[in-house]
Amino acid sequence: MICRLLKITVFALLLVAANDVYAQSDIFPDDNARGPRSRRTDAPKGFKEMLAKQKAERDKKDHEQMLARGDEALRLANQLEASFSSGKTLSVEDKARLASLEEVVEKIRKELGGDDDGGEDRHFMKDEDEPKPSNAEEAFKYLQSTTVKLVDELKKTTRFTISALAIQSSNNVLKLVKFLRLRK
Repeated sequence: MICRLLKITVFALLLVAANDVYAQSDIFPDDNARGPRSRRTDAPKGFKEMLAKQKAERDKKDHEQMLARGDEALRLANQLEASFSSGKTLSVEDKARLASLEEVVEKIRKELGGDDDGGEDRHFMKDEDEPKPSNAEEAFKYLQSTTVKLVDELKKTTRFTISALAIQSSNNVLKLVKFLRLRK
């Protein structure tokens, strides 16, 4: 009987102590109540500045690469137009250049934040902005002139801006490339 009374007393004391601890945690919340992450302090100011500087350098490098890709696209378009005007056919090298041009322009469009022009948002663009070649010779001329427009738009951008006209020009170049690939 004494043993049983002792057990009940110890159990009651544990309940009272647990209740007191729980009540204290509500009155005086500590850092543990919010979790271990709340104890962390913000990163030092120098660290934040270093991260911002690295991001700015990376953005500048990405923009310079995009401009270089634009120059590469223009070089490829000029080569294709010159090759077709002299031979009136697509050689194996021209097909490879066409594939390279497509890859370069797709990378540019992706960096600009654009995607495939599915036609949903066409209400703001005029129909005459999109070239409609009737034969391969016209398509190569349009390809060269549209690539020039793309590069001009890219040169007007900064690493802080996005050009809707550059995205539209890249979509037009890609449409012309697909037209020429299908045309053979």
